Amino acid sequence: MKHIEKGVSLRHAPRDFVRDLNVDNASTGLVAGILGLSVGVVHISAGTSAGLDSSFIMIWVISYLMINGLFGLFVPAYYRLPLPMANSIPGALMFAAVIPVVGLEAALGASLIAGAISLVAGLTGVMGMVMRLIPMPIVMGMVGGMLLSFGLKMVSPLEGAIVPAAIMILAFFISARLFRKIPPLVVSMAAGLAYLMVTGVDLSGVEATIRFPEFIMPEFTLSAFLTYGLPLAIILVGMETPAGVGLVKGMGYKDVPANGITAVGGVGTMVSAFFNLHSTCIAAPMTGICSSPEAGTHDKRWVAAVIAGAIFVVGAPFYGYVVSLLEATPGYFISIIAGLALMRVITSAMSIAFAGKKHEMGALFAFLIAASGIQILGIGATFWALVLGVVVSMIFETKDFDFLLETSKKRDAPESTG
Repeated sequence: MKHIEKGVSLRHAPRDFVRDLNVDNASTGLVAGILGLSVGVVHISAGTSAGLDSSFIMIWVISYLMINGLFGLFVPAYYRLPLPMANSIPGALMFAAVIPVVGLEAALGASLIAGAISLVAGLTGVMGMVMRLIPMPIVMGMVGGMLLSFGLKMVSPLEGAIVPAAIMILAFFISARLFRKIPPLVVSMAAGLAYLMVTGVDLSGVEATIRFPEFIMPEFTLSAFLTYGLPLAIILVGMETPAGVGLVKGMGYKDVPANGITAVGGVGTMVSAFFNLHSTCIAAPMTGICSSPEAGTHDKRWVAAVIAGAIFVVGAPFYGYVVSLLEATPGYFISIIAGLALMRVITSAMSIAFAGKKHEMGALFAFLIAASGIQILGIGATFWALVLGVVVSMIFETKDFDFLLETSKKRDAPESTG
């Protein structure tokens, strides 16, 4: 346990939550929570495409929200940092695709082993070493590429839904300029909702259902582990944690518990495997929102992450209703709000990646690969963005790696004869 970073404590977390709660972190927490709820639609789409039973798909999404919401309450409260928890989207896509091949119980068994690997990586300090070896410009190049799609989805509605998109975007910038005490995200959301109410939103198809996570016993097969478990472990350790940690550091936080985040994600993934869920990890896009300047001062942004976790827990049993409500809301609404919330995160990532003199080529490759969304060997683009970004930088920018220069100097130094 010596490698797990110590946090503040949970003893006074409720009192401190009330003390630090304000309009800024409450509004960004709401946006992050809504974004996380909308991600459940990705699970539904992936499960439906893979031919999975609709009842299982709903339990899968409910478990995603309930389990990760509970971890999302305690992790940011313990560390007093904006560290919302969710699950791996690339992992979700692999999980849905592999179930028809190896079976549900075997896929969950593979998730359990992947969680154990992630836990060991955190306990042994491997994650902290990984973060020290990957240069920050390359990490932030990956982050910028990963978040680029959110920015593009924010402006793309200007083509097909120019009136509501323009209203929401202009409301954000005008309020940021004129109304200093009102978070611009709140104004943008209010403007968008007002437009929807005026133009009329069909809510007749909205239905309320209540369900809870269900217990299941995983099974272990070598085939399932090699096909799904090992790639999932690589994603959790090599992609999800670096992306989340990079985002938080990019927002000015110096001490981010990389080992703790990885270990907690491992425990969460192991618990998830018994409840039809594939993983638990830090939620990179939600982290970007909760850690952004829109969430207020640095020492109070953790509240936004706790609020997002609470929204998950409350919304989980009623997710059938939430899905119906999201389906009744035009897709551009969430896309614009998420893009506006992440704008300053994207600019910060790009600045750190390319404003300096070091690792520029590696950062560029990391950005391009992450933005492309490619998959190699079934593993997502953000992982390969880090790997190939480091490789490119090691080949063309060797002098920028301080630890390589130190190793070279030690090797070339004359041995003492005394």
